[in-house]
Amino acid sequence: MLLQRIDHVGYAVEDLEAAIAHHERRYGATVAHRERLEADGVAEALIAVGESYLQLLEPTRDDSPVARWLERNGGPGVHHIGYGVADLAATLEDLRAQGARLVDEHPRPGSRGCTVAFLHPKGELGVLVELVEEPALTRAASDTAG
Repeated sequence: MLLQRIDHVGYAVEDLEAAIAHHERRYGATVAHRERLEADGVAEALIAVGESYLQLLEPTRDDSPVARWLERNGGPGVHHIGYGVADLAATLEDLRAQGARLVDEHPRPGSRGCTVAFLHPKGELGVLVELVEEPALTRAASDTAG
């Protein structure tokens, strides 16, 4: 397993529009992608920072993991870090063999058509880790290898 890049840093926010406006005003940022992920109970906005993203996440229901995180932590902040990997299924198998605590036993759909899986913060130095396989990067890697 090899981490390819920092895909994104996820921020939990209470008001997505206010968080977007803050980043536009403060940093001149623009939203590169927006999506609502019903399965996760969040609305997201991705702000491109170089080849990575700042992922702003607003809960869309009270029982979502982001809503619970905001309640536990008393407000907005860094929720997780996302690392890009070339083969998520193989990466999860490697991590399982190492005894890693997996939140997701199998890859599942994420935003931007990516496949994702989370690792529990108790096994990752206190940080919730999201592993991200982006189809475009996986295709590009296989094209240059062959």
